[in-house]
Amino acid sequence: MARHEADDGGTKGAGEPGRGKGGGAPGGSGGHVFQAPTGTRDFYPAELNRLRYVQDAWRRTSINHGFEEIDGPTFEHLDLYTVKSGDGIVSELFSFERFGGEKTFALRPEFTPTLARMYASRAASLPKPTKWFWMQNCYRAERPQRGRLREFSQWNCDIIGDDSAQADAECIACCVGALEEIGLSPNDVRIRVNNRRYVQNMLRSAGLDETVMDRGLSWLDTYHKLETDAFVKNGQAIGLDSDQAYKISVTLAALAGPNSKWPSDSMLASDAAPGREPIYEPLFKALAAHGLREWCVLDPSIARGLAYYTGMVFEVHEASGAERAIAGGGRYDKLIEMFGGPPTPAVGFGMGDVVLSLVLADKGLMPKDEEVAARLGLNPDALVISNGTPEADGAVAGVVAELRRAGLHARRSYKTTKNIGKLIQDAAKMRARYCVILESAESATVKDMGTQGQEGCGVAELAGRIARR
Repeated sequence: MARHEADDGGTKGAGEPGRGKGGGAPGGSGGHVFQAPTGTRDFYPAELNRLRYVQDAWRRTSINHGFEEIDGPTFEHLDLYTVKSGDGIVSELFSFERFGGEKTFALRPEFTPTLARMYASRAASLPKPTKWFWMQNCYRAERPQRGRLREFSQWNCDIIGDDSAQADAECIACCVGALEEIGLSPNDVRIRVNNRRYVQNMLRSAGLDETVMDRGLSWLDTYHKLETDAFVKNGQAIGLDSDQAYKISVTLAALAGPNSKWPSDSMLASDAAPGREPIYEPLFKALAAHGLREWCVLDPSIARGLAYYTGMVFEVHEASGAERAIAGGGRYDKLIEMFGGPPTPAVGFGMGDVVLSLVLADKGLMPKDEEVAARLGLNPDALVISNGTPEADGAVAGVVAELRRAGLHARRSYKTTKNIGKLIQDAAKMRARYCVILESAESATVKDMGTQGQEGCGVAELAGRIARR
């Protein structure tokens, strides 16, 4: 059971999928060269910093929008996932049994079942609404390809216990907040918004049998991926006649994809007409109040074919449509009840790091490594070096330790060179605030790497001098 995230099932991370073969190849000296499992990634410091940069934007945005962080186990009982989606989902999961055990478990493919289980167990004591966010790895046993991996980082935000259009808009606003935080604009991405009620009514009017409505919604989700003839043919396969399938394709052609736009005032006025329950008007009014008019468009082809969605749905797409969905979500008002809780409205979304990072790299918006380190607060306060005398050399370790005890990020050079100019260049490369040059065990020169000014200082005064600045 996949839930509100990008429909790629793991469009979450930078780097190309499936570098490894998942096994050992004969290596030199009688050993083996092991590669990472297919569809996973190794994160060396620079790569991990880029992931942490994205995650930092997610966390700060969540907190700024009033969400509280939760977490749960990496694996759950397998039936937590099959209770809704059936046994067919097992092939998409990494499932396992403990040796000698009787119960079957699965690595989480997404977090929503865990969220529903957690909320259901304490529903009576939780506030209304409850606003939670979550950010960890997920695992999918599927074929890796560009934008889709078997392990990826996922961010979810959910508002539970509020059935209003305001809550829908608040979720979308939080999603947009993260996009803005990492430098994307309405020129780069579009929030494609729809409501399941609208497309369900459209399919019913076309004569689709209610028993295959879920298949009809999944069919609509393929509109942007297929040529018209193939789309119409697939519509016939679920029970529509060719004329009705073609009429739906014409309707979508007029409103979806490149033609998607903010609904007209006349459309919203008609939607809110007396005697009918409005579908779009409350949501787009709330989106406008959140200042999201430039970001959002109405796209009736967005159906999010997952069965548990009950109303508003949306996806975030790169403007050119070159990549998979960056994020997606919607309203799921019956899911908490399905997992043992009371009837509870809910809305949420998920965003993964894979497609997002591909889009950032493509648009030149992923900061340089040194800029990422600075934004994450990873740059040292001081690099401590010696002037090359034995007495100064012997004092380096003690000075570094004292600065660290004072709560400062201090580093030392492990190079054997005595060339102070080259060591000061190292301080500049790592963007240290200061380069501390020990002249002896008692005295030092403190060089400000920003202003390039320098002054003498007693070793005992170093921590205070650096901390005050």
